[in-house]
Amino acid sequence: MRIRTLGCSGGIGAGSRTSAMLVDKDVLIDAGTGIGDLCLSDLHEIRHVFLTHAHLDHIAGLPMLIDANFEEDFEQPITVYAREETLAAIKAHVFNDVIWPDFAKIPNANRAILQYVVCNPGDTVTIAHRDFNAIDVSHSVPSLGFTVQNSGGVFAVSGDTKTNETLWPALNAVDDLRVLVIEVSFPNEQESLATTAGHYCPETMVRDLRRLRHNPEIWLTGMKPGQEAKILEQVMQAEPDKDIRMLSLGTVINV
Repeated sequence: MRIRTLGCSGGIGAGSRTSAMLVDKDVLIDAGTGIGDLCLSDLHEIRHVFLTHAHLDHIAGLPMLIDANFEEDFEQPITVYAREETLAAIKAHVFNDVIWPDFAKIPNANRAILQYVVCNPGDTVTIAHRDFNAIDVSHSVPSLGFTVQNSGGVFAVSGDTKTNETLWPALNAVDDLRVLVIEVSFPNEQESLATTAGHYCPETMVRDLRRLRHNPEIWLTGMKPGQEAKILEQVMQAEPDKDIRMLSLGTVINV
């Protein structure tokens, strides 16, 4: 399983791209601005999109992805998997024939390029050799993290979250956790803002990380632009002995 980082920033500017990870060639986890750097042939291979939640930095590229893939004689639709609340939000506020065409009825409702599948906490979706498992996390809107398992082990992504009681037991329960991508958006000086907004800062993230019984590679994501160096330094000072790195645009992870 090959995971390519298309976007991992908490904002835009100076080359930053927001959340999107390409699993092999056909599956996205989130569809932020980072997908815009893919060539058309790569975009045309994407057939499945798992959304952690409905915030714009995680869905901004989705309408253009659907448009880029639309042909009247398409062979396979693009299926979007997310919580019921997330799907309701993008139907009401994005694919509503005002902000963007409702591709769930184009070219017609019986055979549309865009399909929706509700994926709630505890659900598993199997696509080829990979099992995508949805985990409840604690953000400012209903949100998911995911584990992705194949014969090589388990890759996990937290999505946006603050301290919670659901992600860590789920991670501890899996066998062979190889990689954890976890968000940490604000420095410690903004802990109150981070908690209010539903995000980790280094202090709260490291406190939760100590509950993890596995010892995977840990990649940090979702940092606010301009704060990356400070956040990484604070994480490393708090947890110097773990294999922790900062995710960057183009990073490829193999599991």
